[in-house]
Amino acid sequence: MNIASFVVERAKETPDSPAVSYPQRRGRDGTARYTHYSYRQLDLESDRIARGLDALGIGRGVRTALLVRPSLEFFALTLAIFRLGAVPIVVDPGIGARSLKTCLDQAEPEAFIGVPAAHAARVVLGWGRRTIRRNLTVGRRWFWGGTTLAKIRRAPLAAESQPVADTRPDEVAAILFTSGSTGLPKGVVYRHENFAAQVEAIRGLSVIDPGEVDLPTFPLFALFDPAFGMRAVIPEMDPTRPADVDPRRIAEAVDEFAVTNMFASPALLDTVGRYGEKHGLRLPTLKRVISAGAPVPAEVMRRFLDMLPEGAEILTPYGATECLPVACISSRQVLGGTDAATDAGAGVCVGAPVPSIDLRIIRIDDAPIEKWDDERALGPREIGEIVVRGPQATRAYYNRPDETALAKIADADGSLWHRMGDVGYLDDEGLLWFCGRKVHRVQTPDGVLYTIPCEAVFNTHPAVRRTALVGVSRGTYSLPVLCVEKRDGAETPSDAALIAELLELGAAHEHTRNIRQLLFHPKFPVDARHNAKIGREKLAHWASKQLKRLAGGNAQT
Repeated sequence: MNIASFVVERAKETPDSPAVSYPQRRGRDGTARYTHYSYRQLDLESDRIARGLDALGIGRGVRTALLVRPSLEFFALTLAIFRLGAVPIVVDPGIGARSLKTCLDQAEPEAFIGVPAAHAARVVLGWGRRTIRRNLTVGRRWFWGGTTLAKIRRAPLAAESQPVADTRPDEVAAILFTSGSTGLPKGVVYRHENFAAQVEAIRGLSVIDPGEVDLPTFPLFALFDPAFGMRAVIPEMDPTRPADVDPRRIAEAVDEFAVTNMFASPALLDTVGRYGEKHGLRLPTLKRVISAGAPVPAEVMRRFLDMLPEGAEILTPYGATECLPVACISSRQVLGGTDAATDAGAGVCVGAPVPSIDLRIIRIDDAPIEKWDDERALGPREIGEIVVRGPQATRAYYNRPDETALAKIADADGSLWHRMGDVGYLDDEGLLWFCGRKVHRVQTPDGVLYTIPCEAVFNTHPAVRRTALVGVSRGTYSLPVLCVEKRDGAETPSDAALIAELLELGAAHEHTRNIRQLLFHPKFPVDARHNAKIGREKLAHWASKQLKRLAGGNAQT
């Protein structure tokens, strides 16, 4: 059970079929020039690299930090690591040098594969100093020792290929760090059975025909494409800044390769959709978009769907690094009725749980829960913690026993329930409604406020791009503060008039009528991975400082 085996299988079945394409440069005419691997070439290259890594001592079970920019080499390297049964450690570089050091220290890598800048930072800042013993540089090696990818690629191919390690289902496959949107990123321990279950669950979301072309704007997801017989085309963009993508680059790739499937964050869909609406852009071959990282607003769905052919749809799976997918909903369902309930404060419907997932809602508790108890479960339409179990649910964080204890509940049958860290409820039809992160709920003297149901009410104002509810401590309770980001280019009333109109919107709903403090913020902080999750912790700190600076009443910046 090893995802590298999919490449080996495709190389035998359709050796000359294109596997992955990557933008290398732009020609004199301004169009992108792509380099490619067929499945045969990808298999041979990952085989060659695997042999070189094995000779360095990077073999089965060796934890290997991987800090390499998206490229053809990145995919061959990653598959080579899986092929050997080694354990890649993947961290978002956008979290910053200090957080990277902390994450790598916790993950205890024994080997480090990276670009020269990553190696220089490793040496100067002491990343993994206690544990790293083997180094490989992708690019020019300077003063840090080890060898280079170029050197091991010069070795001749052996008569027999490096076999894919016959890893067990419960064997550690990778350590993937969370985005860190609610604190320091945590290293999620993935086992090979988790990857296999993810493949099967994603396969069940939609009918994907062999030979389709995928545009994964989060490059790591391209590793799943061989399982579906798809060609991966990596777009010309900075994957750590999807909100800043150039829509023309996306359209160019879709047109050139007749892309049928795309994986993208809601922030990217918003950027491309706004450009498409303004310039009449069409993406006629794209029939399916999969978006994750945060809920996709209905207006973003409508705008993006206007660029697609009839019958195309946007699928938004709900989940987390620790367990994905948990549930899924289509644009047809959202625009067919759940969006109206969302605007009225019902939360965001994320669909029915996928067949492999057992999902419950339990009473909210901030403490560890050692053993499962059915008495904790809540009934339909009662808001509580979302907990799940199933084959795609991971079992632990690496070297974080306290966080593991907070996130897992042991059942009597030996299974583990994962606490998603989210709150929500199941409706009478068994659909899951998401109401926000558990840590973001605001405890007021009048009761608990949940972010998503409250924010949705104010987000309906045409001058508002988005809002974020935060709590500013007032002793035992918190003062609910609504941070408001205004829409660019919209005809906006005066700040005083806009505040009055927003307060009027809030007064029309029982759960928002006591939100009386509003602050305007120029641009919300967001997570590094998807650019879609609002950094509410940073906003809460900012709001507290603003309230100290400003005299009471309705404050504005």
